[in-house]
Formats: sequence, C-alpha cells, structure tokens
Amino acid sequence: MSPRLMGEGTMPHNSGLSRRDLLKWTGASGLAVLATACGAGGTTSGSGAGGAKALSVLVEAGGKAELTKIAEAFTAKTGAKVTFIELPYDGLFNRLSGELSSGTLSFDVAALDAIWLTAFAGAVRPLTELFTADVKADLFPALVTEAQVGGTFVGMPVWTNAEILFYRKDLFEDADEQAAFKKKYGHELVPPTTWEQFNDAAAFFTRGGKLYGTDVKGAVETEWLAHILQAGSPGVVLDASGQVIIDNEQHLKALTFYSDLNNKLKVSPPGAAQLDWAGAQNLFNQGKTAMMRFWAHAFPLIPKDSPVYGKVGAAPMIGGAAGVAGIPGPWYLSVPKATKQADLATEFVKFAYDNNAMAIESSLGLAARKSAFEQYADKPGYEHFKPLLETLNATATKPRPATAKWQQIVDTVLIPTLQQSLNPNADYTGLLAAAKDKVQSLAQ
Repeated sequence: MSPRLMGEGTMPHNSGLSRRDLLKWTGASGLAVLATACGAGGTTSGSGAGGAKALSVLVEAGGKAELTKIAEAFTAKTGAKVTFIELPYDGLFNRLSGELSSGTLSFDVAALDAIWLTAFAGAVRPLTELFTADVKADLFPALVTEAQVGGTFVGMPVWTNAEILFYRKDLFEDADEQAAFKKKYGHELVPPTTWEQFNDAAAFFTRGGKLYGTDVKGAVETEWLAHILQAGSPGVVLDASGQVIIDNEQHLKALTFYSDLNNKLKVSPPGAAQLDWAGAQNLFNQGKTAMMRFWAHAFPLIPKDSPVYGKVGAAPMIGGAAGVAGIPGPWYLSVPKATKQADLATEFVKFAYDNNAMAIESSLGLAARKSAFEQYADKPGYEHFKPLLETLNATATKPRPATAKWQQIVDTVLIPTLQQSLNPNADYTGLLAAAKDKVQSLAQ
C-alpha cells in the first residue's frame, strides 16, 4: 500500500538519489540553493505545457484520483486543460528535487507530502493570500500550522488523514463478553478512550495465540508519536524552537505504554519489532486482533471476504493525560516559483480548496476541510469521519516537526529506538538518552 494512503512519509530507497540523501543535502545549504535557482527570473520553457490555458500537476501515483473531479470542474470553469504527471513516491521526490533545483520544470502545481514542505519552501511561491480567516477556520489547526514555513504559507492542504481506533463490534457488543469483562475489571466493556481502558480491553481479548488484543508496530513511528502528544508533550522529538525533547517525561511515558503492550502485557502478536502498516492491517482484517490503531481511510477498505467485514467500529484515537491526540498525515498543493503559469496555478490551488469535498468521492475518500468531512459524516459508509474529525480537532493533535532532516531522524533514530524498545529487558530511559544524542547530531 502506498505511503500516501497511510499519510505516512516512509519512502523506499531503491534507485537514484535517495530521499534521505536529498533531505541531508537540503537541510544545510540546499534551501539556499533551491531558493536561488528558483527565484524571480528562474522560469524556463519547461513550465505549463500546452500554453497559457493549460496546467501540469505533479502527483504521487494514485493521487490523481483525489484531484480528477476537481480538475474536470476547473477545466469546465476556466477552459484550462489540466494534465497530471503521476510518479511513485520516491520518484516524485526525486523529480521535485531535480527540477526545483535546476529551475527547469515539467509541472506548474505539485502535491507535496507534509514532511517535504520545509525542504522545498524556498522554491515555491507564498500562498499567504489564500489563507483568509475563513479558510483557516475551516482547516484543522495542525494543518494551518504545518502549512507555514518561517511564517509564510507555502502549501494548501488538499487531503489529510490520522490514526483512529478500529475495534471489533462483534466482540465489544457481545453480551457474554461484556459480562465477563465487567466481572474481571469492574467497568463496562466499551471502545476505550484512555490508555488504562485500552490496556484492559487488549488484555481481555488476548487468548492463547488465536486472538490478540491489539498490535504493536515497531517498523513505523507515527503511532508512538501520537501517544507522546497524548501524554502532554509540547511536540514530538523537537519543540517549537527546535530543541530536542525526545528524552522528556512524556516521550518516556509514551514509550513505556507502547512498548509494554508487547513486553509486559503481551497483548500483541509475535514479531512486533518488524510489524509495519500492511502487516497490522492484514492481522486485523484476518480477525487476529480485536483492536487496531490505524489511518482512518482503511475503514471502508475492509475486504468483503474478511471475517470482520461489517463487524468493525471506529472511534477517536485513544487519549492519555492530554486527551485524544494524533499525528496528521496531510498532503499540500504548492506552486513553484519557476512556473510561467503562476496566476493560473494559484487559481487552481484556490479552486481545489473551494471544491475540496469532491476529493471524498474518490478512492482515498479524504479531504482537508472540516466542512467537507462534516458533509459526509452522517452518511452510511462514512462512520469513520466523526472519529477522524474529533481526532484531528483535538487540542493535543500536532504536526511533525518542521525540519528538513525529519526523514533522517525517522530512519536512523526513531524506528531503531522503537525496535530496540520491544525487548523485555529494554532500558527505555537509556534508549531515549541515546536517541537525544543522535537527533542533536543530525539537527546541528
């Protein structure tokens, strides 16, 4: 499954210049190079294929579906033909890096993963004029924050995602299960809203290797980051000023909660250190886990031949001391400085915001505006939208740090730290102290 569908910024490094190398490059002098190469006067003949009434939009493979109806409506209104350039995730990043650094473009609008905004901020046009008070009020607070680099809006969110709680309704609503649970734990069996309730439900439904209460994903970092925010941390890994906070009290509480699900409670299937999104999704769809924290888009994608089809409920992400919190997974539309179609491209970005609800009628089925989700939240098949709205609107929900080194930090620090923590003898405090040193060396 594509990282885009997850809202997750993990990229394979299988050919050409890797994303990790490019982010390392842009993290130092790269931003200045990009800004110089793509500033005023950097336009080339490669932009706007088809003339003044045509636009080329660069998207990740599969991203075209979310913009197709919007593009068709834009053409009907303006007469401008919209052509999509689709590339796989790694190819998209490489194309962006190569063309933005050279100033020779094949596109006029680009869909950017949220974690790329900082790296490419110097090469794209400010969109601050689009972010009126009404626009900002209809976007989730974390997305408004993330759209800005150095106080300038550089991308307009086009769709977003977040992890919510999936649970087996056939188990949670079974009268015998409810009675047995209450007898054992002294409170009702309901979709958990706190860490304590989650632990109790996970332990209750773990049954001799046939069924596990939940999963623990050691191969991805976003879930642990969400728990850090739930614990009340002012941010994840870095604070707003760029200081490394990965060893603070909240990071430790979240790591302890997350890793102890595997190490002490033993409510997750074997192999947690290597479990990724696809593996966790398969376990749940096969009926092997009772609960799953997962990206909301997966709710309507449960296969009809799955033993849990039609038996799954959705609830907001669980909450810690700070309540519900999640890590958003948005994509943004940006306009390169070097395009010859700047006005038309900006008009397209605004049109995409104005007609954002059209993105819901697509394969991904997500949008960025609160009002777009709200239009569908009471319709059958969209039961995951209310939990998603609550999670994205939660006060403690925050974006990932605005640093061009983020993917390096994920690959070389966060995931290795998580995987090492999934050992019964792990020293959580020591792991975070070592992680702090590594992040500081990268952030310098």
